[in-house]
Amino acid sequence: MKNVIQIIVCCALAGPAFAADWAGWGGQPGRNMVNNTEKGLPTEWDIETGKNIKWVADLGSQSYGNPVIAGGKVFVGTNNESLRDPKVEGDKGNIMCFRESDGKFLWQAIFDKLAAGRVSDWPLQGICSTAWVDGDRLYFVNNRCEMVCCDTEGFLDGENDGYQDEQYKGDTKADIVWKYDLIEELGVFPHNLATSSPFVKGDTVFIVAGNGVDEGHLNLPSPEASNFVAFNKKTGELLWDYFEVGQVLHGSWSSPAYGEVNGKGLVLNPGGDGWLYALNPASGELVWKFNMNPSDSVWELGGYGTRNNIISTPVFKDGHVYLGVGQDPEHGTGIGHFYKLDAGGKGDVTATAVKWHIGNKEFGRTMSSAAVKDGLVYIADLEGYLFCLNEKDGSLVWKEDLTAAVWGSAMVVDGKVYIGDEDGDICILKHGREHKQINEVTMDASIYTTPSAANGVLYIATKSKLYAIAEPAAAPKQPAVKPAVVAPKQPVAKPAVVAPKASPRRGRPLWFRRSQRPR
Repeated sequence: MKNVIQIIVCCALAGPAFAADWAGWGGQPGRNMVNNTEKGLPTEWDIETGKNIKWVADLGSQSYGNPVIAGGKVFVGTNNESLRDPKVEGDKGNIMCFRESDGKFLWQAIFDKLAAGRVSDWPLQGICSTAWVDGDRLYFVNNRCEMVCCDTEGFLDGENDGYQDEQYKGDTKADIVWKYDLIEELGVFPHNLATSSPFVKGDTVFIVAGNGVDEGHLNLPSPEASNFVAFNKKTGELLWDYFEVGQVLHGSWSSPAYGEVNGKGLVLNPGGDGWLYALNPASGELVWKFNMNPSDSVWELGGYGTRNNIISTPVFKDGHVYLGVGQDPEHGTGIGHFYKLDAGGKGDVTATAVKWHIGNKEFGRTMSSAAVKDGLVYIADLEGYLFCLNEKDGSLVWKEDLTAAVWGSAMVVDGKVYIGDEDGDICILKHGREHKQINEVTMDASIYTTPSAANGVLYIATKSKLYAIAEPAAAPKQPAVKPAVVAPKQPVAKPAVVAPKASPRRGRPLWFRRSQRPR
């Protein structure tokens, strides 16, 4: 019995009920933008008054990596403009690490820009990859197109794990365990930036390699470079790489996902040619592929055509894949497509896998990933419309006009849908078939990321700040004590004549009444 009591006490002290870490993009390898754990998240906060703001931390001047929360720390990709280390100046890529409890800055991973310049490492974009935490290891793709594994403790534990020649050293710098240069080793030519967000499954970490066209947008400098790769998570050894994508339209900026069909795993890799490739996770062999663009679509420079890239991340749920197409947001809005696909096919499944599709005039280009829950699919397009669709047939349930461009994704959590936009607003809607906006909160700057929730706290990264948002912990309720009842003063009476053998009664005071006792 004593042990049971200890367990109960420990659980009570550990934190709020229904709380857990959020260790990567989508929280799990299926990438479904749904958090089924967190409860009690706020729908109201104010960055001016501090209402429901637990803490706020400065990021760089541009931030595209989504907050990841694990092991008492928060990780987010950004640039170097905040100069956390004044001795390290200039434009660089950064992953920053903060203490989850109070937002204290702990350490940062810093990477110099590529010598190739803007064609492969666009100015001030920082690190756009959303990291993945597995145990005490942090995985991400940096701005130099390197797959990086770091110790989540940095150098604060006094140890140098693995890689011994870090360029930037010190207590507040990253402890790199291993890194793999995709440009040097596999011939990858990233266009504008390498951005893939990895995931870990078992002992393997998966990414999209990031190959793209040159600055003139007509030539593919590395037509035989790898498209999708897998590494041993402990050593960084290349396990396999896949090459088939010859015609990269622009860049390869998406991220892989994972799912299982009939007990067999699939790694879902969006290609730079606009096809989705499902590979065997152990061998990298092709299982099936799907053309995300209609056969009569046309690619034109500058976004004027009808053929699109894949920037969104696939979402896998219950044997199906949800994915849309889009383009570099600088190309503007245009015709898009969003699909629900049967993930159980073989070979070229373009003619057989579609369960339903929306697009053309109904749905525009998208950079967002889907959230699928309770028979509903939430997906936003770049133009700023959030669609709630019927999971069974893709029919429209409702549509919210956010009135600003959307780069991130909708997050479904705690019976609500949270989504940010380029105007810097977070729209909060009721999850379900009823179209109901709960609130809209204005932040300090544009939001290009997706809200994350972990351990009872909502995290939002704007362009330049990271906010931890939560309702304050309720103070223990104290027993209500009513004020003592004071008897009115009685007039002074003349001494009474005491009858012989009489004794006065001694009654309890008024404050002793049971109804007035403190509880």
